[in-house]
Amino acid sequence: MPIMDAPRRDLAAMIAPLQRALIAAEQPVLRAHGLSMWGYVVLNALDGQPVRTQAALAEVIGADKSRIIGVLDELEAGGLLQRTRDPEDRRARLVAVTEEGRRRCRAVQVDIQRNEERLLTRLSAADREAFLRVLTELSALPASEIAGE
Repeated sequence: MPIMDAPRRDLAAMIAPLQRALIAAEQPVLRAHGLSMWGYVVLNALDGQPVRTQAALAEVIGADKSRIIGVLDELEAGGLLQRTRDPEDRRARLVAVTEEGRRRCRAVQVDIQRNEERLLTRLSAADREAFLRVLTELSALPASEIAGE
């Protein structure tokens, strides 16, 4: 790895303030759609994915299993997801997004991305394309690879 002549800020130091601002900007959108941030995270994780157990879902979204129970209860009560017993393991519950949950998740994404456009218009078309491509690539890496394990 080459040593850089001019130091730059750490990636986390650059990303964290942007992440906090983006999350804050999402809050009014989520409220308008009747979702919490965790509810949105769950719907996003389930949308288009195979049915998962609650434990697998918790691992994918980086939450404690006990932390998501209340979120799943709220989403299920709102008709946004459904839980069923796993026929292969009666102790496990399978989780699937409903059509209404999918519709709500898409509507939130549209509104959030509409707001993000204001930020992205600060970049040239080429920079914007490169930024989104690289961000997509890096965010798909497993945490272990990012940590250098």
